[in-house]
Amino acid sequence: MKRIAFDDMVETIKQAFILAGLPEDKAIICAKTHAETSRDGVYSHGLNRVERFLNFVSKGWVDVHAEPSLDVNLGSIEIYNGNMGIGITNAIFAMERAMDIAKQYGLGLVALNNTTHWMRGGSYGWQAADKGYMAICWTNTESCMPAWGATSGGIGNNPFIMAIPRQGGHVVFDMAMSQYSYGKLETTRLKGEKLPFPGGFDQKGKLTDDPAPIEATRRILPTGYWKGSGLAIMLDLFSAILSKGRTTADIDLVGKGACGGCSQVFIAIDPLKINDQAFLDQALENTISQLRNSTPVTEGGEVNYPGERSLKTRSENMQLGIPVDEGVWNKVLGYSQAKMP
Repeated sequence: MKRIAFDDMVETIKQAFILAGLPEDKAIICAKTHAETSRDGVYSHGLNRVERFLNFVSKGWVDVHAEPSLDVNLGSIEIYNGNMGIGITNAIFAMERAMDIAKQYGLGLVALNNTTHWMRGGSYGWQAADKGYMAICWTNTESCMPAWGATSGGIGNNPFIMAIPRQGGHVVFDMAMSQYSYGKLETTRLKGEKLPFPGGFDQKGKLTDDPAPIEATRRILPTGYWKGSGLAIMLDLFSAILSKGRTTADIDLVGKGACGGCSQVFIAIDPLKINDQAFLDQALENTISQLRNSTPVTEGGEVNYPGERSLKTRSENMQLGIPVDEGVWNKVLGYSQAKMP
């Protein structure tokens, strides 16, 4: 397995983004976010998404110079037009604004309309937790998953994130509305592996743990079956209504790649406006202690809190280097060395 040092990955991706036309400050932020995503083990949305992002930029589907503009200010709620700018920088801005508002009111909600793919949604949960804020955020997407009971795609995968700051390691929950994201299917297929559990349907309509047939049918399995399907629909509607933006049905009409023109919501909460630090520490440690004392399914197994495995992977990859698919890495290296056609 080829491993790449974190700083080398950041520098390579940054150069690719600069050559694609990104201003240097945005190229640095985006490169760091992609590398951090791979560093934390979410390989599908880190290095592996660089080529797709570059493709969207070259097609004009992402305006690399655009900045969010304020549409509505209601005090504790702000709504911004993302102006089809870079999804990562738009999302970082929105979460920063939500934290600024929460610093004053205890809770801040910032909604974004007309934005683009934010890559790993968990990045913005970690962003808030690093500054001592609880966070909830989500996005809608183009239709890429069948509603429960359907065979054709009609709902979005709509990632949902929750984060709580903790001195011994933040608690961060990051989930798609499908059992596995398309990115996870891709990385599993590239490794020649099977999914740990069935993740969708094959051509015969049977559940399978083989990622390739699921990618072919695009019949990914909603997490929790009908429950995940219903939650995806509600997240879609809430994001569109709160942001005055597009629903999944409307995003489909835009036709500018994954999440082109999507709607997003960022909520930040200052927990120390409600509790003192001792209470927070006790609530977190009591919960984690109970998880630690659970009986694992397999002998010698471990029960983790949300975000714990990411922290372990982060530590390992910073020490040993970030594992990469050599084909993907070589493509990004190529983009960093010459202008795109």
